Amino acid sequence: MIIDLRSDTVTKPSKGMLDAMYKADVGDDVYKEDPSINALEKRLADMFGMDDALFFPTGSMANQTALKLHTQPGEQVICDKYAHIYNYEGGGASFNSGISCRLIDGHRGMFTADQAEAAINPPDFYHSPLTSLIEVENTTNKGGGACWDFQELKKLRAVADKHHLGFHLDGARLWNALIAKEESAEQYGALFDTISVCLSKGLGCPMGSVLIGKKSLMQNAIRVRKILGGGMRQVGFAAAAALYALDNNVDRLLEDHKKAQDIGRVLSKLSAIKKVEPIETNIIIFELNPDVNEQQFLEKLNEKGVKIIGMGSSKLRIVTHLDYTDDMHDAFISILKTI
Repeated sequence: MIIDLRSDTVTKPSKGMLDAMYKADVGDDVYKEDPSINALEKRLADMFGMDDALFFPTGSMANQTALKLHTQPGEQVICDKYAHIYNYEGGGASFNSGISCRLIDGHRGMFTADQAEAAINPPDFYHSPLTSLIEVENTTNKGGGACWDFQELKKLRAVADKHHLGFHLDGARLWNALIAKEESAEQYGALFDTISVCLSKGLGCPMGSVLIGKKSLMQNAIRVRKILGGGMRQVGFAAAAALYALDNNVDRLLEDHKKAQDIGRVLSKLSAIKKVEPIETNIIIFELNPDVNEQQFLEKLNEKGVKIIGMGSSKLRIVTHLDYTDDMHDAFISILKTI
């Protein structure tokens, strides 16, 4: 038995999802003639109460498009030092949009409205980049699946309005936050100008993200997607997977969260572990004691058929997901107790 807990991206389509993909009605999406893609985009726009939505092959491309829609070359986006757009998108902010990132030293990938306001460059001070966008990530990947306080997000919206800034949400794991915090998509749609949501993580699809937003911004999204090489043809097969996932795989995210809590409780009792970060959703980040070799720890797990990720500095990551079965969970808990 291989227990792969490196990421929630390792899932494979279920039989039900494969059946939905097989039966998908498709067309040429470059001409906007794919009925399954059109249905998915409308469903998500309606779900968030926003004007428009556009399908993308990857979350990074959706985020990069949002940055381009909100900014001009030479401008600046405010984000946390842990932000995915800064750490894990290949320097795309500078390469694709010609912008810089003003990094905030937040807590677990989250920052306050006061910190954001303090980071805004004076618009009449031409020596510094013009601040044009605030970006947040929910849940925070590098922050261990932490969920933002919605009241703080509302304060950030007020800061953005006060200073005439855009407000973008990298919602790669927003589905997890909605379930964990018992919040709604409509609440987020009313708050942000643009939102990217991923379909290939917690929802278990083989590919895809969707950018949702206000019409004034989204009218140019398809042009930016084309420039980035994201135009696809009969991609409705992926949309059918997403529609199936929205019907079947959202509420069950709570199971992943509960299993993550179980794992965290066991890890906290192991002599090799120095610290387990607070667990809110499906990501567990923990730190080894100084006398424990990270590579040897990973190899020992690998010998027992368990795959997890080392993040450096003796920090490791575990991510639960829908392909992590109850039998795997019981086996992994037993393995951990022998480490």
